[in-house]
Amino acid sequence: MSEPFNCAKCKETLYGRKYIQVDSSPHCISCYDHLFANTCQVCKELIRHNSRELVYEDQHYHEQCFRCMRCDHSLADEPFTCQGEVLLCNDCYCNEFSAKCVACDNTIMPGSRKLEYGDTAWHEECFVCRVCEQPIGSQAFIPDKGDNYCVPCYERKFAPRCSHCKQALTQGGVTYRDEPWHKECFLCTGCKGPLASQPFTSQGEDPYCVKCFSNMYAQKCAACSKPITGFGEGKYISFENRQWHQPCFKCSKCSVSLVGAGFFPDGECILCKDCNEK
Repeated sequence: MSEPFNCAKCKETLYGRKYIQVDSSPHCISCYDHLFANTCQVCKELIRHNSRELVYEDQHYHEQCFRCMRCDHSLADEPFTCQGEVLLCNDCYCNEFSAKCVACDNTIMPGSRKLEYGDTAWHEECFVCRVCEQPIGSQAFIPDKGDNYCVPCYERKFAPRCSHCKQALTQGGVTYRDEPWHKECFLCTGCKGPLASQPFTSQGEDPYCVKCFSNMYAQKCAACSKPITGFGEGKYISFENRQWHQPCFKCSKCSVSLVGAGFFPDGECILCKDCNEK
């Protein structure tokens, strides 16, 4: 007499019936599904033995239930993304969450190269100079009123021109008589030395360093014969055709300062009241 061949769960005979063996124990199909089949995350039905089962992050799905939550497109053999607990195909994910290129208004797909500035993004090939329309890429650029320019185009279009060399000023510079100059172009008319960041004066339209101006144009002090430049101890006294540095304006005899006091001319000399009365 043959041994009984029964389902390990319901004990019904398995002779002539399909069965599935688990750990050497046979189970009828119905018992196997109820004991071992997983529940679909979407429809909450059992994923029976004859259904294709898909697993993602410990969640189980019928093949037909594994679909994009937006467009209902099957994800069984397609790339997808999970946003929270929502499964999305790549197209729906990109349309909803990926940045859009401000130039062409198309989605910047994940994995493609993009350029960002502020809160704005571009496809690499869409980030171009407003003037020459060449891709800027990783080169330096200058934003201006919503447009972007490569440095050469911006300089040609907007940058002020040096009054001396007529080339663009891109950084720094000096303003003289309301006109811009490169620092290296702003030179003394006399010695050609740089004037930026140091005192200078002018004669007519021409700038001069203090030394050159003093040698060429400044009046000489009647006392010390040095130039009166207007710099440093620049205050001076003028009387008739003569000038004095303020510290040099002294009595010719007793050397008392005559600044703010009465004085008496005596030929080439100037005298205080006391010396004049002697």
